[in-house]
Amino acid sequence: MNFNFFKCRKNSLFYFTVFLFFSCASKKDIVYYQNIDGTNISQNITSYEVKIQPDDLLMIIVSAEDPEIAMPFNLTSVTIPNANNLMAVTGQQTLQSYLVDKYGNIEFPVLGKLQVGGLTRTEVLKLLKEKISVYIKNPIINLRIMNFKVSLQGEVNLPGTYTVASERITLIEALSMAKDLTIYGKRDNILIIREINGVKSYNRVDVTKADFINSPFYYLAQNDVIYVEPNNTKVNAAAVGPNTSVIISAISILVSLSVLLFK
Repeated sequence: MNFNFFKCRKNSLFYFTVFLFFSCASKKDIVYYQNIDGTNISQNITSYEVKIQPDDLLMIIVSAEDPEIAMPFNLTSVTIPNANNLMAVTGQQTLQSYLVDKYGNIEFPVLGKLQVGGLTRTEVLKLLKEKISVYIKNPIINLRIMNFKVSLQGEVNLPGTYTVASERITLIEALSMAKDLTIYGKRDNILIIREINGVKSYNRVDVTKADFINSPFYYLAQNDVIYVEPNNTKVNAAAVGPNTSVIISAISILVSLSVLLFK
């Protein structure tokens, strides 16, 4: 009888202690867009464009009715050797990219040095068209950022650096690429680190409130870092984990003393 009483009290205290450390999260800590019905979504999403930054790799292709005329305005293609046999004759043809230097410049065939840093894709296309039109009638110009990427760290299911095929990605899309936040991620305090022209900025976003859609950090820029910090449950779990045996030993001593005192 005393043994059963001891076992019962021991189990009760143990589960009570576990409950204190791993208490349930409330709905307001987990659900996204909680006030979306009363939120004014005022941002004009069609106007959003990223800006060219140093270290961006730009693929720029100039076309014309006569391909021969456009050739001087394109970088020559290079052959990438077969990865399995560097001596192989066959390879993959690829167009070289323009690397934006630390001053925001690129070296463009015929035109020379061009300042593109800080300009949007549309602005760069306009600049190129104006300059190339001196030599080619109605040139067709395509531009793409080849190394657009964002990094996700912390309490997401698949942290890592992700290359983005397009040039427009939202915070929610980036989190989705990382298979969403874990149950332990703080949804009301997501940190976004951004660098523009060598200047870093830091902003915290609350995705449980729908008005974050109007934030300048709703759309991500290339090389943004998104960090999701752990909530109190995860922090407490990390603190409890290495000390579990000590806690259980302490509980056992307390239970033993209780049994002796109330026997």
